[in-house]
Amino acid sequence: MTELVHLDVADGVATITLDSEHNRNALSRQLVTELGAHLDSAESDADAKVIVLRSAHRVFCSGADLSEATEGSMQEGASTLIGLQRRIATSVKPVVVVLGGPVRAGGLGLVGAADIVLATRSVTFALTEVRLALAPAVISLSLLPRLSPRAASDLFLTGRTFDAAEAAEIGLVTRVVEDDALDAGLQAVLDDLGQGYPQGFRETKALLNHDLVERIDRLGDRLAEQSARLFGSDEAREAMLAFLSRKR
Repeated sequence: MTELVHLDVADGVATITLDSEHNRNALSRQLVTELGAHLDSAESDADAKVIVLRSAHRVFCSGADLSEATEGSMQEGASTLIGLQRRIATSVKPVVVVLGGPVRAGGLGLVGAADIVLATRSVTFALTEVRLALAPAVISLSLLPRLSPRAASDLFLTGRTFDAAEAAEIGLVTRVVEDDALDAGLQAVLDDLGQGYPQGFRETKALLNHDLVERIDRLGDRLAEQSARLFGSDEAREAMLAFLSRKR
């Protein structure tokens, strides 16, 4: 089976790359399983001080794998996505998400859980769940602490597309760079992080993410059940099948 997520460690940086171009890095069972395994490997690698998460292709993540969602229960998938957000938040190493292309729906949970998010100006985002009779249940765990309440209401309810500048304004993105300056922007972040010490990272992340981790532990099971219930509903199945037929 072809690997959909790759891990490379060099110069103190563990780079995890999503590489599932055929479905635009949708959160399939295989992709999220491999992503979790690589996060664990990066966490335990003594040669890595920082973790970078990025895509090998233009799209960072298209959200849930709807072809899988129409075939069975999403309880396991919802729980796995919650686990990925918790892994990122509790990592003792800074996690930097690098965005050079669109992010949709469930993919924003990875963005919300990260410590630093770098995006090019042309990147777009959308929380499209309501347009599929769903709700951004499990990713609300990491997104609601980042966003202002009014921004969350707007974006969660309308499902509209918004750009990187707006994402930075509302707290979802850390820095926006020009499209041709992504690698340089990442190197600047890595240069700054390279001056930190592991103990400093560990203790500072514990301070920063205490409330987020507590929120995940307190609400995770209930939101996983809500997500699975919605994905399994007749209304959502009808909407997802209609969406998949339009894509074909």
